[in-house]
Amino acid sequence: MLIVARTSETVPGLVLRQWCGDDLDALLAAYRDPVLRRWTRIPVTDAAEGRRWLDQARQDWDDGRRYSLAVVEDDVDGPRLVANVALKGVAPGQPTAEVGYWTAAWARGRGVAPRAVTALGEWAFDRFPGLTRLDLLHQVDNVASCRVAQKSGYVFQEVLPARPPFPLDGHRHSRAAA
Repeated sequence: MLIVARTSETVPGLVLRQWCGDDLDALLAAYRDPVLRRWTRIPVTDAAEGRRWLDQARQDWDDGRRYSLAVVEDDVDGPRLVANVALKGVAPGQPTAEVGYWTAAWARGRGVAPRAVTALGEWAFDRFPGLTRLDLLHQVDNVASCRVAQKSGYVFQEVLPARPPFPLDGHRHSRAAA
């Protein structure tokens, strides 16, 4: 299993790593949250959907289409899933890619998302030569995602018109490579 970031100045107390089959129960628990389900496009309501989600994450990684990472932190009972971060649309010779994320209900309000999104960006710029900009997109009414973008160093760029599956306009925030 590839570990992208371990406890450091950027991600204190967090580990970003590839998703694995052992994450099924934690994934299902995270998706029980109606707030998370509101902002995600792929439903995970039962074990079969969870396994498909994990299989797709692994396949996307192998194909180089999308890099989804489980974000875990140490808990008194052992490592606990707190978030997911993803790098989307990265391709050789393409200067831009998109980041996405979600945070489990039990981890919100503790700075998990900004730390994980920042670490993902650093990893992406290091791993993919030629990548010069990352975009973070969210629907205009997702105020929490706007805050995460700002805290992660993503600068507001523009309002994007609504497009399926999102019914409202969106924001594009960007972060340039250092």
